[in-house]
Amino acid sequence: MQRKFISNLALLLFFNFLIKPFWIFGIDRTVQNTVSAEEYGIYFTLFNFSMLFNILLDLGITNYNNKNIAQHQQLLAKYFSGIVVFKFLLAILYFLITFIVGYLVGYDSSRFYLLLFLAINQFLISFIQYLRSNIAGLQLYTLDSMLSVLDKTLMIGFCAILLWGNTFDIQFQLMHFVYAQTLAYAITLLVVFVIVLVKSKQFKFKLNKSFSILILKQTYPYALLILTMTFYYRLDAIMLDVMLENGEKQVAIYAQAYRLMDASNQIGVLFSALLLPMFANMIKNKKKLDGLVRLSFSLLFVPAIILATVCYFFPHQIMNILYHSNASDSAPVLSLLMFCFVAICSTYIFGTLLTANGNLKVLNKLAIGGVLLNFVLNLILIPKYQAIGSAVASLITQFIIVFLQIIIVKNVFKFKVNYKLLGSLILYILFVFFVFKIINSYVSGFIFQLTLAISLAILFGVIVRLINIKKMVQILIDKEL
Repeated sequence: MQRKFISNLALLLFFNFLIKPFWIFGIDRTVQNTVSAEEYGIYFTLFNFSMLFNILLDLGITNYNNKNIAQHQQLLAKYFSGIVVFKFLLAILYFLITFIVGYLVGYDSSRFYLLLFLAINQFLISFIQYLRSNIAGLQLYTLDSMLSVLDKTLMIGFCAILLWGNTFDIQFQLMHFVYAQTLAYAITLLVVFVIVLVKSKQFKFKLNKSFSILILKQTYPYALLILTMTFYYRLDAIMLDVMLENGEKQVAIYAQAYRLMDASNQIGVLFSALLLPMFANMIKNKKKLDGLVRLSFSLLFVPAIILATVCYFFPHQIMNILYHSNASDSAPVLSLLMFCFVAICSTYIFGTLLTANGNLKVLNKLAIGGVLLNFVLNLILIPKYQAIGSAVASLITQFIIVFLQIIIVKNVFKFKVNYKLLGSLILYILFVFFVFKIINSYVSGFIFQLTLAISLAILFGVIVRLINIKKMVQILIDKEL
């Protein structure tokens, strides 16, 4: 299983690093710089608002289905038809609640129009994720890797034409960006649906009430977990907008830094998507988990520490390169949020393991506690520290949650404390900070500083065997691993 993990992770990262950086830094950043900061702030607020209730589109079905199909592949044909019809009913509920709450919040007609398309996009994304969970559950990782970048590839094409193609005699507006996303998601949905239809070999668009009730009973713990996780990931921007007089500007400042953290998080999402069916399959077959857990954690921890340290020592240089406005205000927010990335990456390993094992009750308790803690910290910190206060609230919350997850994983799976690994992690963190500090103080030239510091950090990761190249090569060669 470790062999399968490394080979498919390499393929998954290849496709995503080929496409998504251009989407983030070429398209998304250009859009942020093309429209006004306040306009993008409104978009970011409504985007987060549209995500608050997107659990209603899924109710944990995707994670449940991924785990279930990985353990019982013969159930695909039975589950496919029933879940697709059920998801359309959930979409109606999602749209109703989203617009009712939007009305109560006081959104005007222009915000409602933007919210409509953002909500449609959430529906399409949710449907694509469910369909892809079937492909991952069938262990078709190569196909799933290619499908993971299809939507972004289409968006890049559409947005590039609108931004630079000079094909249409119109001035680029934020809604064009949203329309391009909607079209790309719709095409991707059609492609993935056809693939799953071919694999299942049958489909009936008919509501099965008893099946829907069964799915609800089995997925509600997943639904609660995703709902609470969504709230404490997305609450910050909404609270900034509501609590502050200059809320739109503070959201824009926060959004510029958050966008980079969110982009970095996609690495963790890829790990999680690959690990969930693998963990589920290994747990079912009672295979040893500690090897894959250590391997995946080490491979994710090293880039997380490097990225966080880069953003801590060079936030102003990064933000000035990327953005035309509010760069100096966003820089300290970035330096804080990127340490959240370290904690979140750890959650993608240990939280995924607990999910695969069905420990949803304890995960839900942690998530609810995280929401309450994050909410209280934001109430305290936002009025005085604004966007920086929100970043501090996230940082505290994320590290407390992941620390508790690690303790729970140790107790549930009876893992022994690996003091050698723990020592290597601490030594690595100290070394990376020391190297970046020295280079930042005594070496000139941002690109040279960055290249030298990252190279030394990677090299030391190999030396302390957090990146064990010899073992990875052995795993790839040995089909038994």
